[in-house]
Amino acid sequence: MALLIVVIIYLVIILATSQSCQAPDDFVAATSPGHIMIGGLFAIHEKMLSSEEHPRRPQIQKCVGFEISVFLQTLAMIHSIETINNSTLLSGVKLGYEIYDTCTEVTVAMAATLRFLSKFNCSRETVAFQCDYSSYVPRVKAVIGAGYSEITMAVSRMLNLQLMPQVSYESTAEILSDKMRFPSFLRTVPSDFYQTKAMAHLIQKSGWNWIGIITTDDDYGRLALDTFAIQAAANNVCIAFKEVFPAVLSANTIEVRINQTLEKIIAETQLLDVLKNVTFTNGRNSFHFDTHGDLNTGYDVVLWKEIDGHMTIVKMAEYDLQNDVFIITNQETKNEFWKLKQILSKCSKECSPGQMKKTTGSQHICCYECVSCPENHYSNQTDMDRCLLCNNKTHWAPVRSAMCFEKEVEYLNWNDSLAILLVALSLLGITLVLAIGIIFTRNLNTPVVKSSGGLMVCYVILLCHFLNFASTGFFIGEPQDFTCKTRQTLFGVSFTLCVSCILMKSLKILLAFSFDPKLQNFLKCLYKPVPIVLTCTGIQVVICTLWLIFAEPAVEENISLPRIIILECEEGSILAFGTMLGYIAILAFICFIIAFKGRKLPENYNEAKFITFGMLIYFIAWITFIPVYATTFGKYLPAVEIIVILISNYGILCCTFFPKCYVILYKQETNTKSAFLKMIYSYSSHSADSLAMSHVSMDSINDNITMTNPSLGDKSAALKKDKDLQEQTLVHICRENSANVSKTLPRKRISSI
Repeated sequence: MALLIVVIIYLVIILATSQSCQAPDDFVAATSPGHIMIGGLFAIHEKMLSSEEHPRRPQIQKCVGFEISVFLQTLAMIHSIETINNSTLLSGVKLGYEIYDTCTEVTVAMAATLRFLSKFNCSRETVAFQCDYSSYVPRVKAVIGAGYSEITMAVSRMLNLQLMPQVSYESTAEILSDKMRFPSFLRTVPSDFYQTKAMAHLIQKSGWNWIGIITTDDDYGRLALDTFAIQAAANNVCIAFKEVFPAVLSANTIEVRINQTLEKIIAETQLLDVLKNVTFTNGRNSFHFDTHGDLNTGYDVVLWKEIDGHMTIVKMAEYDLQNDVFIITNQETKNEFWKLKQILSKCSKECSPGQMKKTTGSQHICCYECVSCPENHYSNQTDMDRCLLCNNKTHWAPVRSAMCFEKEVEYLNWNDSLAILLVALSLLGITLVLAIGIIFTRNLNTPVVKSSGGLMVCYVILLCHFLNFASTGFFIGEPQDFTCKTRQTLFGVSFTLCVSCILMKSLKILLAFSFDPKLQNFLKCLYKPVPIVLTCTGIQVVICTLWLIFAEPAVEENISLPRIIILECEEGSILAFGTMLGYIAILAFICFIIAFKGRKLPENYNEAKFITFGMLIYFIAWITFIPVYATTFGKYLPAVEIIVILISNYGILCCTFFPKCYVILYKQETNTKSAFLKMIYSYSSHSADSLAMSHVSMDSINDNITMTNPSLGDKSAALKKDKDLQEQTLVHICRENSANVSKTLPRKRISSI
C-alpha cells in the first residue's frame, strides 16, 4: 500500500510538471518491473503543445491540460495489478506495468507503441524486422488502452504485426469490431453500433423525429455520426442540424464520460486466445468477449437535470444490447420516460391512421403534410409513408380509412322484393297451367279440345309451359354451377318443344281449311307431326349440349363495383347463348307466318289468329330484351331475362288456351258437335263460292265429300271411307239441306279437320 502511495505522488509530480522528454525513460508516465509486463495508454493530458520552432523538429512535445478522470483510470489499472500481485492468483509470477500518457495525440501513442513492440530485455530498445514473429518476445505481453477510438485504431494496426492483445476501456468505434483489420483488439465497452441504436431507439420511444447532433471531429465522432444517421433513418428520425466540435475539448465544456474499467484481464501464455474465451462476473452479471472482441455489456441511460441551479445526472434505465430493450428499474424512472414523451420534437404534426405523409419542399423526410388515403386505400398506423391498397377482389375502403372492409356479396336473393314478385308470377303461371290441364281433361271429348290436337298434344304444350315457368326459379338465389348450367338449357329445350308443337298445330289448321290444291298437296307432304317436333327439338338439344361441353356457364364474381361483389352466372359463350335464342326465334317466325295465313278461319275455333298474337308478343318481348340485357348491370340482370320469359310464356299460354277455356266454360252451347259442324259447313260454303269449279279436283284431297246436283238426275252421294266423325256429320247436314245446296252448288268440296 505504501508503494502505491509513493507511485501516486511520483505520478502527480511528473504529470503536473510535464516537460518534453529527453530520454525514452522520461517518456514513461509510470512503470513497475515484473515477470510479465502490461502496457497502458491513457490520455492523462488533453493535448500536446504545438512547437514554436519552424521547421518543427521530430520530437515529442510538452503535454498540457491535466485530466483528473483519466488519471483516476490510470490509478485503477495500477491498483488492479498490485492487487493481483499481492494475492495468490499468480503464485510466483509478478505482473509489471509500463504506462504512457498519450496526451490525446496519435503521434505520442505511436511512439509508446514502438516501445511496447521492442524486444524484451534488449538494451537497444529496437523493433526487429522479422517475417515471422511467433517466437519474438516483445517488451510487453498486452496493452490496455487507448481511450479515443482514433488513437486505438492507429495503435492496433501496429500491434497486429505481433498479434499483441489490446484491450480498450473506452474505444467504441464500430469499425474496431472488424476482426479482419483488427484481429487482436478487444474492448470492455459496447460498439457504437449498439450505442447509436440505443440512442435512436430512445428517441423513437420518446416520440421525437426532429433532432440535432453534436459530435467531435475525430474518427470516433465521424464514425458514430454516420452510424447514428443510418439508425435514425431506419427509425424515421430526421436530423435537423449537425455540429462538429474539435476533438480536444476545454475543461469548461460540459462533457460527461462515464466509463468502467474491469480489473481481471491477465494470463500467462497465448494471452490473446485466452482473453477471447475468458468469462468473469461482477457479482450480478456475467461478461465475455464475443466474436468481434466486444464485451457483452450495455449502457446506462442517464438524464441531465438542473435542480436549484446545479446540474445533476439521474440514471433512468439500462439498455440491453442483446434484446434491444430498455430495462426500467422503478416507477420513478418510468415517470421520467413518460415526461420525455411530453416533450415535442417534431417538424410536422403526426398523421393519424387513414392518412399518409406527403413530403413538402423540405429536404427532410420528417417535414411533411398529412393527406387522406384515397378510396380503396388505407393506413392503419400513424405517420405512414404511403397508404396500402386493399384487395379489390374482396375488400374496399372509403376515403381516409384506417382499415379495409369486406365487400358485400350480392345476387338476386329470394328475399328481394322483385324476386318475390317474379316468383309469385311464376307460381301463378304454374297454377294456370294446372288449371287448364284439369279443364281440358274434364272436357276431353268436346270439339274444342279435339280441334286443339287432342289431349296428348295439349299436355305436351302445357308441360312445356310448366317447365318454362319453373326455369325462372334457377335465375333466383345464390348462383351455383348446377343452376347456371340448368337454367338456360331447361328454358331453351322446353320453349323449343312448345313452339314446335304449336308449329305443327298451325300446319294442321292451314291444311284443314286450305282450298288451294297445290298448297294442300305441299302441306300434306310436309305435315309429319312427330318427326318434325323431334327434329326441331333435337337441334336445340344439340346446341345446348355443345354449349355445355365446350363453353359451359359457370359462377363468376363480378368485382367491377367498388364496394360490392356481384355473384352471377357467366354464360360461357355469348355465341352459344345467342344461337340458342336465335334458333327459337326462327321457329317462332315460321310459326308466325303459317298462323298468319290461317288467321281468317272460323271465329270460335280460330287458333291461328291467337297463335299469331302469341308469336307477336314473343317477338316484342325478346326484341326488347336484347338492348335491356346488354345495358343492365348488377344483381338484377337475371330478373330481366325472367321478365322476358314470363311475358313470352304468358303471351303464348293465354293466346293458345284462354280462348278455348272461355268457350268451354262460358259458351258451352257452341261446344257441341252440331254447332261445331254447322259452323264448319257455313265457313266451307262461303269459301267454296269464291273458288272456280275448274280448280276443284276430287282426287286432290282424300278427306273430301263429293255431292251431285239432283237436277242432273244423279242424286247419289259419294261418301269416302274416312272414319272421321266430322265428315259423317257434314254429310248428314248436307243431305238435310240438299235442296238448298243443289241450287247454289253444282259441285262442292267440304273439308274436314
